[in-house]
Amino acid sequence: MSPRLAKALINGFLIGGAVIALFPLLWMVSASFMQPGEASALPPPLWSAHATMRNYQELFLRAGMGRYLLNSLLVSTAITVLSLVFNLMAGYAFAKLRFAGRDRLFKVLLGMLIIPAQVAMLPLFLMLKYMGLVNSYGGVIVPAMATAFGTFLVRQYARGIPDELMEAARIDGASELRIFVRIVMPLLKPIMVTLAIFTFLTAWNDFMWPLIVLTGQEHYTLPLGLASLSREHAQDSELMMAGSVITVLPVLVLFLALQRYYLEGLLLGSVKG
Repeated sequence: MSPRLAKALINGFLIGGAVIALFPLLWMVSASFMQPGEASALPPPLWSAHATMRNYQELFLRAGMGRYLLNSLLVSTAITVLSLVFNLMAGYAFAKLRFAGRDRLFKVLLGMLIIPAQVAMLPLFLMLKYMGLVNSYGGVIVPAMATAFGTFLVRQYARGIPDELMEAARIDGASELRIFVRIVMPLLKPIMVTLAIFTFLTAWNDFMWPLIVLTGQEHYTLPLGLASLSREHAQDSELMMAGSVITVLPVLVLFLALQRYYLEGLLLGSVKG
């Protein structure tokens, strides 16, 4: 087989795979502009003959999708900011500070990575109930403020920072907080972007935990709002597609815009670790 033919076959397979992966998303967008019942026709049309914005108007004017969107933005942003603060400090401490039991504590932290999250949901729910955080934004935000994976990711990256930088700053009389803010944090920017994107996407798409801890619709995030909408409008495929577009589009645009920094942080972290 000639190199040109092999290259053409590989590119053909890649293009075919991309089309198969993107087709459901593109049809979802197309169906969101269709008239009621149009997407249920057999065979279903690829695009609407009479496109309309009615489905999106219905979502925001009557279905409360605007409130769900604001809830998701509030919860995901708060989780991302708090997660960066706690995971960066914990990861740096495990990587560069010496304290009693550091290595043993880190091994325990690593062990938490293999425990399914569902195992801890019941005790976590009871703890939040005693704290009065059930059916509140805090009930969703507090458990996600720090994660074993986030701490591990930062720790592996921070290990590549030369110890001489911190020692020189200590000799000059800089406090540990100043060293962390002025020296360490600028060097952690690639992994900060990676962790921020990963955390925001995870919080935005989370369905199980908000479903458990949130009982009132006024606190629902977009995934919960879309699920409740499906119970009320199970036969309205076009409206459901519009809701799916609103849920998927923001994080898809965010990831596509920042994917270079996301991958760069992951690759640098793996090399430095």
